[in-house]
Amino acid sequence: MNGSRPDFSRQPDRLQAYLDDLTQAAGHADRVVPMENYTKGLMLPIERKSVEPMAARLAPGNVRQMHQSLHHIVADAAWSDDALLKQVRRQVLPAMTRKHALAAWIVDDTGFPKKGTHSVGVARQYCGQLGKQENCRVAVSVSLATEQASIPAAYQLYLPEIWADDAKRRKQAGVPAEIRFQTKPDMALEQIRSLVNEDVPHGVVLADAAYGDDNDFREGVETLGLSYAVGIKSSTSLWPPGTMPLPPQPRRRIGRPPRLLQRDKQHQPLSAKELALCLRAADLRRVSWREGARGMMRSRFAALRVRVAHRDYWRSEPRPEQWLLIEWPPEEKEPTKYWLSNLPVSIGLRKLVAIAKLRWRIERDYEELKQELGLGHFEGRNWRGFHHHATLSIAAYGFLVLERCLFPPSADSRPLRANDIQFSLPRLQSGYAPRGATRTDRKA
Repeated sequence: MNGSRPDFSRQPDRLQAYLDDLTQAAGHADRVVPMENYTKGLMLPIERKSVEPMAARLAPGNVRQMHQSLHHIVADAAWSDDALLKQVRRQVLPAMTRKHALAAWIVDDTGFPKKGTHSVGVARQYCGQLGKQENCRVAVSVSLATEQASIPAAYQLYLPEIWADDAKRRKQAGVPAEIRFQTKPDMALEQIRSLVNEDVPHGVVLADAAYGDDNDFREGVETLGLSYAVGIKSSTSLWPPGTMPLPPQPRRRIGRPPRLLQRDKQHQPLSAKELALCLRAADLRRVSWREGARGMMRSRFAALRVRVAHRDYWRSEPRPEQWLLIEWPPEEKEPTKYWLSNLPVSIGLRKLVAIAKLRWRIERDYEELKQELGLGHFEGRNWRGFHHHATLSIAAYGFLVLERCLFPPSADSRPLRANDIQFSLPRLQSGYAPRGATRTDRKA
């Protein structure tokens, strides 16, 4: 055997043990085999991971029956997505944290371009995959991450107001009665609260500016006893180091004593960008944080102790100090990124940068879930099917993470991919190619 590749001879046994544990969340014995088949189908080396091509490869001699079984388990069967995701965490998290401590809870959302108007959650909105406003649906998630691995722990479709307020469309798509309109930061905060209540090991909450600029989101995370390092916009208003809003006006002879903080024309906060442009070159330090595809990743950073100024004239006490982290690459004329963090004042700049930059792992999650495990390939229209398909995609990804923890890549080998996972399949007839496959020479 090639010394750069581990022995995968027992992989089918490990996969079956993983699925046996996973399907304890099926809720009914009749769901166990279809759930296992669907999860295996998402690992197949076929181009399209929707029901028809998966059924054609899993059971080429009885495609119709397999199609019905797979469709029922994902679109109709009433098993719990939350319970199955807990089973994934229960198996994967110990392996992830055996050598590397849990470092972060990463909040993000991902878009799925979709035509038409009848599929649940589809509306014209910003789609990160396309980088513009487009017809799509969007899901919000929280991933648990170490420096070497990550796994989504919560995942839910964002329901735009035009859907949440339309009783007819809700009924047709099977949207549960308890689902109401929530902003994405509110959804993420609810997911985080649920993970805290389940005693999931804590990590620093990471998010981009769509979440980090939401004051209620940041304060909610802090109320739950969690640290954060979240992106903000350059326009976010802040009090520079050593300053804060003016105290309330002096008490008058009559009436209630003034309680609200003040500003005047000479005493105003600055935007994050204005603060950064006040820095001298000597205030910026070169920091490297991880090895990338093109070598060590480096940039220039500065960290300042600031106070958030957003509407603090309605407050009686200034907000606490926290870190403003600024990235200003040497080749750029102005800073490119900003973060706010309530991590301890004693934290070093290198550590602060490494934590803030760990958000890249969610991009890796979504890239593999979409490209290799069919996360965006669900073709149905209903709420239950969308979530069941995503949950089983995450379950398939969980086994891939487990195998990588067992056999990390060496310097001369590539990381394990979904197409490397081995399990038994019916023998294909000569020349047979399931629908959706782009090549006929690939093996499961």
